[in-house]
Amino acid sequence: MDIQSIYSLIKDDMSSVDAMIQSRLQSDVVLINQLGYYIINSGGKRLRPALAILCARACGYQGTQHINLATIIEFIHTATLLHDDVVDNSELRRGRETANNLWGNEASVLVGDFLYTRSFEMMVEMDSMRLMQILSHTTNVIAEGEVLQLLNCHDADTTEQRYLEVIHHKTAKLFEAAGQLGAVISQSSPDIEQAMANYAMHLGSAFQLVDDLLDYSESSDTIGKNIGDDLAEGKPTLPLIFAMKHGSKAQAQIIREAIENGQRDKIDDIITIIQETGAIDYTSQAAQNEVEQAKAALSMIVDSDYKQALISLAEFSVNRSY
Repeated sequence: MDIQSIYSLIKDDMSSVDAMIQSRLQSDVVLINQLGYYIINSGGKRLRPALAILCARACGYQGTQHINLATIIEFIHTATLLHDDVVDNSELRRGRETANNLWGNEASVLVGDFLYTRSFEMMVEMDSMRLMQILSHTTNVIAEGEVLQLLNCHDADTTEQRYLEVIHHKTAKLFEAAGQLGAVISQSSPDIEQAMANYAMHLGSAFQLVDDLLDYSESSDTIGKNIGDDLAEGKPTLPLIFAMKHGSKAQAQIIREAIENGQRDKIDDIITIIQETGAIDYTSQAAQNEVEQAKAALSMIVDSDYKQALISLAEFSVNRSY
C-alpha cells in the first residue's frame, strides 16, 4: 500500500478523530482556540493517531474508544511541538510559521500546557487505569527526552548512544504508546500488546532517523522547515556524529565548530562532508534496520488489511521525502 491507501483504509475513523479534535480543542479562551486550531490544522500527517487506529483495528477492535485514544495521542504530540518550537526558537514548521513566531513564546507554552491537561481529562473519561498508567509514564519519558536533548545541544562530543537515547525518549516513546494502547483497548494478550509496542517503538525510531537525515538531503520546500535547522540549534544528530567520527580532522573540525556555535553558514560544506563520509548511507541503514525490526514484531499478528497497512507504514517511514 502507498500512504494514500493506508489512510483510505481508516478514512472514516480519521474523520471521527478530526471531529473529536475540533470538539475537544474548544475553550472559552479565544487565544487557545486561535493558536490551538492553527497548530492542529497546520498540515501534519496525523501519523500517531493513525497508528493507534491501525493497531487497534489490527487487533480486531470493534468499539469506539480508539477515536478517543487517537485524539489524546494527537493532543500530546501537538503539545510537544509547541514546547519544542519555543525551546528551539524555530520559525518554520510544516512549511508555515510556527505558533511561537506568530503569538509569542508565552502563549505557545501555555497552550501546550492546555493540550496536555485536556488530554489527561480525556484519559480520565476513558476510565482505564492501565491507559492512564501508560500515557502518564509516556509523557514523563518524553519530558526526560527533551531535557536530554537540551543537554546534548552544542555538545560536539555527543555519542551515537546518547543520540539514540534521546530519540527513543523524545519520539519513539509516543509511537510505542500509540501501538501498545491499540492492543490494550482491544483486550489483547500480553504477547500481542508487547508486539504492538515493539513494532511502534521501532517505527518511531526509524521515523526520527529519517527526519534527521532529511535535514541534510532535501529542500526546505519539501521537508517544511529550513535546511540545517538542527545544525543552527546545535543538535548533534546521527549524520553529524558519524561524519565527525569518519571524516578527516579538518572535516570534523568544521562540523564541531558548527555544532558548538549553532551555525549553518557552512551548511553546503557540511552536506558535502556528510555525503563524502557515508553518513547518509549509514543513517539510512540505521533507519532501515529499525523498520525490519518493526515488521518482524508483527509476525504474531493475524493477517489482515490493517496488518498490511502497518507493514506499508513502516516502509513509508524510510522511503519518504517529507
